[in-house]
Amino acid sequence: MPKITVSDIIKYKNKQKITMLTCYDYAFACVLDEAGIDIILIGDSLANVVLGMAETRKIQFSEMLNHAKAVARGVKNSLVVADMPYVAFQKNPAKCVDFAKKFIDAGADAVKIEWFAQGEYVTKKLIKNKIPVMGHIGLTPQTAHLLGGFKVQGKNSESAARLIAQAKSLEDLGIFSLVLECIPLELGRVITKKIKIPTISCGAGKYCDGQVLVLYDLLGLYKKIRPRFARVYADLAAQVKKAAQDFSADVRMGNYPSPEESFSCKPKVK
Repeated sequence: MPKITVSDIIKYKNKQKITMLTCYDYAFACVLDEAGIDIILIGDSLANVVLGMAETRKIQFSEMLNHAKAVARGVKNSLVVADMPYVAFQKNPAKCVDFAKKFIDAGADAVKIEWFAQGEYVTKKLIKNKIPVMGHIGLTPQTAHLLGGFKVQGKNSESAARLIAQAKSLEDLGIFSLVLECIPLELGRVITKKIKIPTISCGAGKYCDGQVLVLYDLLGLYKKIRPRFARVYADLAAQVKKAAQDFSADVRMGNYPSPEESFSCKPKVK
């Protein structure tokens, strides 16, 4: 299977649905890559599901970069996209290129940025420096406190029109794809029809060009919050818990390790 490129993702529009999953480490990256996932995203959801933080905006760039390096080492075919954390473009927009280049040097093929007040400025600056950009509008977790919290966006005509305008603006600036998070499926359909680049739904309905889920939601590993749109495909939390309990029982009863799982030497040690 050839390496998926940004150009490939653009060409998928109206031809085949795009699959995207978040990933934060080497082992899972190898599995997702072998599974044929189109896009692997080092999401800043790392802050919540791996590091136990309450907000994605709290994660540091060094933490994101470290995990981006790990994921990139495990990917041969998928397109690798790194989420730009809050500190990398919203705290000081003028330094966005420096941070984005570090992701590219670490093995990412592109970066993703959430819409914010200076979103167009940052997008233009990154693309001018030949850094492929995936956009993100609707519910933007890094600035959810400015949107009334984690709520569905675009539910009335005014806010829907605003999101459509944002989508068109980002397309005109040259982004290669656009994540639509937590918006009505009807609006997801309209935006998908109005722009020529692929849309990827994160709770934006089935009419988008692709779908993305947080891997830990898909695998049932993160129980604290479960978005309405997050389908659980495997309850690994229960399986991991049982495996740990079985291990503990074997150790306490002396059943682990067995002679076959131990080493011996000759002559015998006295």
